[in-house]
Amino acid sequence: QVQLVESGGGLVQAGGSLRLSCAASGRTFSSYAMGWFRQAPGKEREFVAAIKWNSNTYYTDSVKGRFTISRDNAQNTVYLQMNSLKPEDTAVYYCAATMNYGLGFVSESQYEYNYWGQGTQVTVSS
Repeated sequence: QVQLVESGGGLVQAGGSLRLSCAASGRTFSSYAMGWFRQAPGKEREFVAAIKWNSNTYYTDSVKGRFTISRDNAQNTVYLQMNSLKPEDTAVYYCAATMNYGLGFVSESQYEYNYWGQGTQVTVSS
């Protein structure tokens, strides 16, 4: 069982930065791949980034070069550093945990993530 709590959302102007954090409980945190998803009003939840236990990272194309996912297994925490934010990044951001990963891949499907946080709002003004 893993419980996840996100923090760090807020209101920022376009071009600004935010860092999201996701604190996890549970002794098996390092075994999970961790992902960030987001959901904008009226849209489906979409994959943003993921990181495996060995810190291999994966990103959706729209955030490559702007967002960085990282994890600290000793602190049971995963981060999402978001730079050069755009209004289209506005959404509720969720962290999630999955065991669906392997050599060279990690799941990008929300349906294959077992545990979810409550979400944190990110609003980017133009």
